Amino acid sequence: MLFEPRSGRLAAWGNALLAGLVSPDEAAMSIVGEDAVHRVEGLPGESGPVGLTLALGRLRALGVSGLRVALPAPGHPLGLSGPPEFNARALEAEEAVVAVGAAVGLVPEVAEAGPAGDVHVSVTWHCLPVREAPPADVPSLGEAERELAEALREATGVLTRLDVAGSGPVADAALSAYRARAEAGREALAPGYPPRAVRVLALAQRVDLMVSLAYESGHGGAVAASEMAARTEALRPVERVARRALVAAYNSAVEARELD
Repeated sequence: MLFEPRSGRLAAWGNALLAGLVSPDEAAMSIVGEDAVHRVEGLPGESGPVGLTLALGRLRALGVSGLRVALPAPGHPLGLSGPPEFNARALEAEEAVVAVGAAVGLVPEVAEAGPAGDVHVSVTWHCLPVREAPPADVPSLGEAERELAEALREATGVLTRLDVAGSGPVADAALSAYRARAEAGREALAPGYPPRAVRVLALAQRVDLMVSLAYESGHGGAVAASEMAARTEALRPVERVARRALVAAYNSAVEARELD
């Protein structure tokens, strides 16, 4: 479930910091969220891992003017520009952040420790060289919004037609949690993003949640292997649209500045 990728939080609040709209401490706290700690290793000029506040300052000193999100999947290098080594790490993590203004990118490595109910999550962002080139397959906000409207209709139709278990206690709990988080503003982008980006992000997260629930719901009514394959095949393009829209929303602050 891509719902709220860590790369999205890093890019959104990093962009707000670079634009002078939030303080370094506020940006770092918002990026960490419910995790225990985030560190960045491999930064030029640093001999070891450093905290987020220092890392964001170092990136700005390197000439970074913006941060873009990449959410690649097998066969779909969404948001990536190379080289192959960076793309491979990003694909393994299923997400990355690519800097604008300096040829570096960040790939998260997540570690969990502790018993159930008291899990300690730490994130190490690996700073690696990237190729300075246009990112792959990223739509405009307008394109993403149009694609999402159609994808939402398709996803609803697919789940209904294949009798996927899209309801029940687990699905209801997930949807309720989504609504509560959205109403509390936790899914809103950082300061500096246009209202349309916030709208596209929320709709993309809704579509992504529907797809994730469908994948996690077991067989549902699609008992036969052929029906299971049909569900996967039908939902794959919907999932792709949701990922494209998430990237478009998170990257919109950078795109807007480049048009000025």
